[in-house]
Amino acid sequence: MNRHIAIYPGSFDPFTNGHMDILLRGLEIFDTVIVAVALNSEKNSLFSVAERVDMIARLVEDNPRIQVETFDGLLVNYVVSKGARVILRGLRAVTDFEFEFQLAQMNHTVCEQVETLFMMTSPECAYLSSSIVKEVGRLGGEVGKFVPPLVMEELKKKFSED
Repeated sequence: MNRHIAIYPGSFDPFTNGHMDILLRGLEIFDTVIVAVALNSEKNSLFSVAERVDMIARLVEDNPRIQVETFDGLLVNYVVSKGARVILRGLRAVTDFEFEFQLAQMNHTVCEQVETLFMMTSPECAYLSSSIVKEVGRLGGEVGKFVPPLVMEELKKKFSED
């Protein structure tokens, strides 16, 4: 298992400035961060998995230390398959902690060699969530402060289709 690789999993629907904050700060600790977009059919997604992977890949295309992939099934199995030991997760507030703690404990119980590293989002991103960004965008609000410019353009396109 490689201690130089972290897996940053999520649905990323859409990828926000908060996600980018955790990703870039993760690169300060790990040599490689794999953004792992979950194939979660239970979520009602705005963007398809392929659209999300494409957007994130375009956002990070200049950084060879970031990979963007999809995964299905148990996260710990995916982590092991990539030769990694660490799951990187962002926490915005105490309300995130209980759920994330349960997931981390379950993942560690299922696969003891996999650890979860929690990073607090930067204060300017602490209130951000993909759900809130989608709602603001859907209602015609300006989302440019919450997402990278490329994502903002994709959101505008998506909402103009409705």
